[in-house]
Amino acid sequence: MPMKTKPISVGFVSLGCAKNLVDLQVMGGELHLAGFEIGVDPEKADAVLINTCAFIEEAREEAVSNILAICELKKTGKCKAVIVSGCLAQRYREKLLQACPDVDAVLGLDDLERVPEVIREAVGKSASAKGVKGGNAKIVAVSADSPSHLYNPGIPGLVLTGGPYAYLKIAEGCFHVCAFCAIPGIRGKLRSRTIPDIVAEAKSILAEGITELDVIAQDVTSYGRDFKDGTTLVTLLRELDSLEGEYWIRLLYAHPAMLTDELLDFINGSRHVCHYLDVPIQHSHPDILRSMRRADTMDVVPVMADRIRARIPDVTLRTTCLVGFPGETEEHFQHLMDFIGKVKFDHLGAFAFSPEQGTPAFDMGDDPDDVVSEDRRRRLMEKQAGIAAEKLRGRVGTVTRVLLEEPPETKGDLWEGRAESQAPDGIDGSTYISGVPKHVKTGDFIDAEIVGVDEFDLRCVFKKAL
Repeated sequence: MPMKTKPISVGFVSLGCAKNLVDLQVMGGELHLAGFEIGVDPEKADAVLINTCAFIEEAREEAVSNILAICELKKTGKCKAVIVSGCLAQRYREKLLQACPDVDAVLGLDDLERVPEVIREAVGKSASAKGVKGGNAKIVAVSADSPSHLYNPGIPGLVLTGGPYAYLKIAEGCFHVCAFCAIPGIRGKLRSRTIPDIVAEAKSILAEGITELDVIAQDVTSYGRDFKDGTTLVTLLRELDSLEGEYWIRLLYAHPAMLTDELLDFINGSRHVCHYLDVPIQHSHPDILRSMRRADTMDVVPVMADRIRARIPDVTLRTTCLVGFPGETEEHFQHLMDFIGKVKFDHLGAFAFSPEQGTPAFDMGDDPDDVVSEDRRRRLMEKQAGIAAEKLRGRVGTVTRVLLEEPPETKGDLWEGRAESQAPDGIDGSTYISGVPKHVKTGDFIDAEIVGVDEFDLRCVFKKAL
């Protein structure tokens, strides 16, 4: 009787944003259906798949560092092939192969479903080329410079977050043309998934016991514009909100100019949509917004927070700001500082400008030097830290709903979870709860009273299970 061939084992390294993680889930599903062993420790895997980000220089440096480290496993471990996918592979494939000569294959964004054949070929070439100098030719599986494909995962319930939440990607590409952003050039134009496909995936995810659906895209509020039939994000949310069960729907990455009254009112009256909005404003000064090619937000940003809070009184607002953009003076920056002090966002992230080749801002010049930009980023984050601390202290004594994520490691320790005001991956802090009864489990919702604050984390006492 012939011996059964052991399946090729594949380890994963996921870098960058949640949208990248969804792409890795798509590839993981294709590999599982093709008979591969997935999710293996990279140090013990036959092949390692590294899904990369290329949004800014810092992300590219992180990707290359990880790739070089994994390539070392070909010398010291079991690894026979290293495959790189994601934005770095899509945009910089030639430079990537030059900088990392031990990489065996690169996989483009329109070619994720080819991952089984690419890994098989890479592992096979590696085995046949062992000991032959220059015998392992590179595999370049990048079929399009401007991606146009949309994916429905082969295994909709495959979730790699490691927690009771899942990212539900509703669209690919971007409708906007911000001067600083390379994403449209890397991932292509806006392509919305159909509502039946999205709802089917959501049902599969919820059936696996996941209790938070994090709806993501480059801009979720542009969902459906490419259909040109009146479909909007609200159309989709009505379907998702009608599904059975106890779960949260969280919207991530909205555009200030695309927040309609209809959407805000729907969120406020929905059963499942969190009263939480992540709306990157990038800046407050009209001169900078115009230079950023975000002129459609110039009249929106000054009144945005008041307008949202009027329609969703208990909303949590997160934003992102970009400092050091070409032409930004200290006066422009102070305008932003004053605006943040007035609006008082609950959460805020800040980035220093990174000139991205192929974007309009790349050749603008007149940008503050790196030291000035980093100093402005630091000052903005220090100001926000004070605002956040004040807002969190004001919540002490109130009761909040919490999604339980990590049980106590030892008897008497605290459960870790997240309040409705906290997005996944620790970006808004965590919630620690004492007194939780033994019968609850990861993925359950409870009510807890906030009794203290540790920086961005909440300390709570259990009130009741839901």
